[in-house]
Amino acid sequence: MITRLCPLRAAPPATLMGLAALAHAQALAPPEVPEAIKAPAGENVVFRAHATGAQIYVCGRGADGKSQWTLKAPDAELRDDQGALVGHHSAGPSWRHNDGSEVTGKAVARSESPDADSIPWLLVSATAHAGRGVLARVTSIQRINTVGGQPPPAKTCDPARHKGKEARVPYRADYYFYAAASH
Repeated sequence: MITRLCPLRAAPPATLMGLAALAHAQALAPPEVPEAIKAPAGENVVFRAHATGAQIYVCGRGADGKSQWTLKAPDAELRDDQGALVGHHSAGPSWRHNDGSEVTGKAVARSESPDADSIPWLLVSATAHAGRGVLARVTSIQRINTVGGQPPPAKTCDPARHKGKEARVPYRADYYFYAAASH
């Protein structure tokens, strides 16, 4: 009797990355954070990423007519605990994973960073999703452990001479992504 073996097909890389991220998520515990930015009850950490990049500010006038730097967008690489590039953080705010999933959100709470020279810690609520993968069902995002990213001093912004000028301020942060617990 001859047995015919079917060749195994490899799973697409995006599927493998998504499965690896899900397996990794099982071991993630929520970080210790101020009460104001705790994730809602019933949500569990499904992914964690370390961001390195810049907060981009634009010179202009505030509602009060005074010179100020206004946040335009973040621009950061997202890396996993092993340092592998797993995605990108950009305007929206939006986070895109290499598995094709994406989440966009809106800040709903903040807590000042323990480091006064760093941007605040945030709790972000998801407002939109795209693709399938680890970020597809994210409901909340925390930005913590921030380093840098504060806007330049207002005196360095003269809208008469620099209106629209951009400043890229280096920053780092950890992002924790939460989803409703599965039953």
